[in-house]
Amino acid sequence: MFPTLQRCLRVLTARHRRAKSPESNGFTLVELMVVIFIIGLLATVVIINVLPSQDRAMTTKAQADISILGQALEQYRLDNLTYPSGSDGLNALVSAPAGLAQPARYRRGGYIQRLPDDPWGRPYQYQNPGPDGGPAVFSLGADGAPGGEDENADIYQQ
Repeated sequence: MFPTLQRCLRVLTARHRRAKSPESNGFTLVELMVVIFIIGLLATVVIINVLPSQDRAMTTKAQADISILGQALEQYRLDNLTYPSGSDGLNALVSAPAGLAQPARYRRGGYIQRLPDDPWGRPYQYQNPGPDGGPAVFSLGADGAPGGEDENADIYQQ
């Protein structure tokens, strides 16, 4: 063989042996940093897309709960010929209020098993009369204060 070809083969064989040596098994710091950066970038994209969905889901759940409470109030009215007073509140749907005119008309077991809390962990609000003259069930939204915008807005039955 030619001397230069033999030298090239020796160099390549030596490189191949070095590449398989135990010291070269593993990742470099740069490779690890690139992987961590990519994972962080993907996590950021997921969080940015998921958090607004959670706010919408909480608002939708509050609207569904308010609708169910509104239906229970309507059943209460049909049985008792009036809505619960503002002082009796939504508790009148779980157990008969003390000042009920005809307690025999109250549905045995109540109109709902228990009062749910809104998605932010606070009780739903009840007014009778409400803003439109009839009873109103509502949530004060994420901030727990009257008024607000976006996820902080009050949620009424639609």
